[in-house]
Amino acid sequence: MLVKSAEFVCSNTQVDKLPAPNLPEYAFIGRSNVGKSSLINALTNRKGLAKTSQRPGKTQLINHFIINDNWYLVDLPGYGYAQTSKKNREDWGKFIRYYLTRRENLQCIFVLIDSRLEPQKIDLDFCCWLGEKGLPFMLIFTKGDKQSNVKSDQNMAKFKRALLKWFEEVPRRFLTSSEEKVGLEPILAAIDEINAGFEPPIVTEEI
Repeated sequence: MLVKSAEFVCSNTQVDKLPAPNLPEYAFIGRSNVGKSSLINALTNRKGLAKTSQRPGKTQLINHFIINDNWYLVDLPGYGYAQTSKKNREDWGKFIRYYLTRRENLQCIFVLIDSRLEPQKIDLDFCCWLGEKGLPFMLIFTKGDKQSNVKSDQNMAKFKRALLKWFEEVPRRFLTSSEEKVGLEPILAAIDEINAGFEPPIVTEEI
């Protein structure tokens, strides 16, 4: 897939104020400081589309971007560490869970994992929650340029083994580098493949 256009649409925390669910939608989420904004910018080839920051937890809203005028990329707040109050973190958790379980046109959730780290409980717990809810997801391992491919492959294999304790089958996995723009095309190809079979949900009006 060639990304010809990528534009910001809206930011909010209320699912009922999101764009109409008439286009396929893909959410990107991960632990704070996993490199999510950099990956989104690399995928769309737009440097400042998603705001990057040295301070973890900067993304605090559901951010919608329309890509090629035919699908939505959604930047979600990171889970885990964030420089904010416990109540704010709990509120974010609630509206993120509500969005993920209620959004009719959400086709896939891309869970970002730092390839430099051993399997982290917070990432495994989130993947298990997605599995319990029956939500489709894929794994994107980030920062592949920060170490050897051998080390990245080892950590990815460890994560796979950890997930197989709860899953019969592990979702598709991608190893990426935002800086070197490695591993991005397979992600876009996966999105393109899902888009081809998308049918808008039937929305019934309440009487």
